[in-house]
Amino acid sequence: MNRETAAPAVEELPGPRATERVEHHSSFAAPSTYVYEFVWDVTAPAIGPFCTDADGNVLLDFTGHVGAAPLGYNNPELLDRMETFDMVDPVKIAGQDFYSTAGDPSDPDFPGPAELMERLVEITPDRMDTVFLSNSGAEAVENGLKICYDHTAGKYGITFEGAFHGRTLGTLSLNRSKEVYRRRFPELDAIHDAPFCRDSGCSPATCECGFFAGDTSQLRRILNPETGHVNPDEVAYIILEPIQGEGGYHVPSAAFMQEVADLCAQHDILLIADEIQSGLGRTGEFWASDGFPIEPDVICAAKGARVGATISSEDVFPGEKSRLSSTWGAGDLVDSMQGALTIDVIREQNLMDNATERGAQAKDALAEADIPNLIDIRGRGLMLAVEFDTKAQRDDVQEAAMKRGLLTLGCGHKTLRLLPPLDVREREIRMAVDLLAEAAESVA
Repeated sequence: MNRETAAPAVEELPGPRATERVEHHSSFAAPSTYVYEFVWDVTAPAIGPFCTDADGNVLLDFTGHVGAAPLGYNNPELLDRMETFDMVDPVKIAGQDFYSTAGDPSDPDFPGPAELMERLVEITPDRMDTVFLSNSGAEAVENGLKICYDHTAGKYGITFEGAFHGRTLGTLSLNRSKEVYRRRFPELDAIHDAPFCRDSGCSPATCECGFFAGDTSQLRRILNPETGHVNPDEVAYIILEPIQGEGGYHVPSAAFMQEVADLCAQHDILLIADEIQSGLGRTGEFWASDGFPIEPDVICAAKGARVGATISSEDVFPGEKSRLSSTWGAGDLVDSMQGALTIDVIREQNLMDNATERGAQAKDALAEADIPNLIDIRGRGLMLAVEFDTKAQRDDVQEAAMKRGLLTLGCGHKTLRLLPPLDVREREIRMAVDLLAEAAESVA
């Protein structure tokens, strides 16, 4: 497949082979969040955002596997580096509980878990010098909570409306997006919530989300030592997504973030930044929090890092052995290598600059396309979203776009998210916007 000339080409979707594969998969698999019946043929041509399904249809993938494929399909830089490694067995070891090596630590034959941790420390603020690897984003958040509870001995946690932090029992307690995620599951006690800013340009005087009200903020009111209902001395952490993902791709204002930062500083509360979807260059910076006036004490990463990672300072992590552990936590040598090399490619190819430029192009093109029933365009870098006037309209547009060869993902209540690879090109952005506009016209 030639990326310079590739284009979506769909005859029937889903076709007979895809339908057969979905039926086979469903005969064994528990119900999950199945977005559409697109079946990627891993043996067929794919490059950048272009991929081929089981029936030979070529599609333009602007889902990035929910951000877990930051370099798209078959990135040549990444593949060239990975091919130099002769595979061994086992490729999975017991994570941080066992050590592995392949040469001099300063110049290993291939980067493994230690080198991934080293790179993660290099791209985070100077005060963060310690990493705990795990298997997933939910585990990264779980461990973020654990180290904060351990460090502070606090019992309270504070989350935000619209938040999504994972599917484990602990992380479910923090979710404030769709009710179905938490229904009839037991939860952690003492989790409070506050409104999340939904207007990137708002100020305390113009706030409409409910965070700022009167002469103060809801969070400040909650934590007021004299009149609030949560003792700030007993708060173990405040957790937020710098840009909300599942909740609707909401970009908060600087005023909102400054208030969170001020309250964390005033009451000495640890701040956890959930960067699982927004991190690793997606917003034009390694971490979305870098673009806001906050200084997280803990960063939780996954997806683009290919493994889960909880990043903080040595002082915050427990010093006692066996306080944290995970038999298979991020012990996959190939995943760790892929995560380290992904960071290398992002740096060397200046893909954060590309994310900024192509993201701006996409927002301008979407605005100029005059897409019917579109009420908002938002995002930062290549973490983009378009919101429609109704959920039904959003769903219809998503289906019509897929039939034309453009894959997108829903989020929030009536929003579509767009997650192209970080090396997406100008023609690919134009192509995606044209397909989305055609889809919206067809169902308006």
